[in-house]
Amino acid sequence: MDFLYGPWREGYFTDDCSECVFCDISNSPSNDDKNRVVFRNKDLFIVMNKYPYTPGHILIIPHMHLDSPEKLPKDIWLNMFDIAQDSVKILYEYGANGINMGMNIKSAAGAGIPQHLHLHVLPRWTGDTNFITSIGNTRVYGVDFDSIYNKIKLIAKKHLG
Repeated sequence: MDFLYGPWREGYFTDDCSECVFCDISNSPSNDDKNRVVFRNKDLFIVMNKYPYTPGHILIIPHMHLDSPEKLPKDIWLNMFDIAQDSVKILYEYGANGINMGMNIKSAAGAGIPQHLHLHVLPRWTGDTNFITSIGNTRVYGVDFDSIYNKIKLIAKKHLG
């Protein structure tokens, strides 16, 4: 059996946090730029992933601290996926050639933060997985994350208000 390691994600498992990191962000709108929050409304917020698989990887997160979608009120679930549709538009305008979208629900499904439901929306580009990722177990980003945040936030204002 082959194993694929992602050491850049270690912070998800080792950061000492007294509360849920997503609840901390949800409850700190004054720190939105520091936390790279792209958008927020009464039900949810969009944040840049701290440990992205690709540049521009965002998370759509309900403010409610729940670990599984069946616990989420239907109106918030629908708002989440309405925002997800707009997020796809945002990432295409950013330049993505494709999109991966999904949820890992609870730790057995691979969730890095299993206690708080979140939806991953990842931009993909033709050839974004190359030899260095496949053979060298390394990712190389040719762009600055603050620049990505600023561009995506600007595009989000156009699509989400």
